[in-house]
Amino acid sequence: MTRLTIYPESRPESPALNTDNFGRIQQELSAVGIRIERWQADRELAADANNDSIIAAYQSEIDRLVAAQGYQSYDVVSINPDSPQKNEFRKKFLAEHTHSEDEVRFFVRGHGLFVIHSNSKVFALLCEKDDLIAVPANTRHWFDMGPNPLFTAIRLFNNPEGWVASFTGDDIADRFPLLEN
Repeated sequence: MTRLTIYPESRPESPALNTDNFGRIQQELSAVGIRIERWQADRELAADANNDSIIAAYQSEIDRLVAAQGYQSYDVVSINPDSPQKNEFRKKFLAEHTHSEDEVRFFVRGHGLFVIHSNSKVFALLCEKDDLIAVPANTRHWFDMGPNPLFTAIRLFNNPEGWVASFTGDDIADRFPLLEN
């Protein structure tokens, strides 16, 4: 279930809000420029669907975002508990960073924790299947896929080069709860 926990940036042990109410989640995130939506596939997807089938199932939603936001490319990324580089990827994504473009992810399966650092608060959003999150360019954030990652996501990019991060050097991510899976 999609869940938002908001913390004061100086008190990771004291959440100010913890909710799974999707309307409230949208309201809280919208206030700091984060978009979250729910998407539905145009057709049923097999559990072992390949990347082309995944894109085809969500093509109308992808086309809508491309037309509205000018995204130049998209792809599918999958990480599983047996992925040989899972620890390396987790460590890299756990460091607070920004991008010069929007970070847009749609969860086809599984889950992941997007954490946004804005307005002296930390917004920890557990995204699950059917969630689309759009983090605007230059927004401080990190992502936790957990020690046993299991997700497939469609990524949309303004930059055809794909995911390019600028790490802030702030250790704030080390002070907040991690995703356990």
